Amino acid sequence: MPGKLPRLKQRVKSKMKTNINVRPASGSMMELLAVLFLNNLAQEAKAKAFEERSATIRAHHVKAVVKRVLKNARG
Repeated sequence: MPGKLPRLKQRVKSKMKTNINVRPASGSMMELLAVLFLNNLAQEAKAKAFEERSATIRAHHVKAVVKRVLKNARG
């Protein structure tokens, strides 16, 4: 596992159109939520690949589960 995860703060700030300041604690929380979302997406795609008896996760496995994962992420 890599030592540190890359910072998403710069990407989030660059995509924001408004002048909203993000405090460091909020930035860390957004990074954590993004990592948890990607982890959940990877687990679901892994399960889908296992169902299809595939050894690797391919793009069509991710596309098959992304709607379900997004729906669960919304709450």
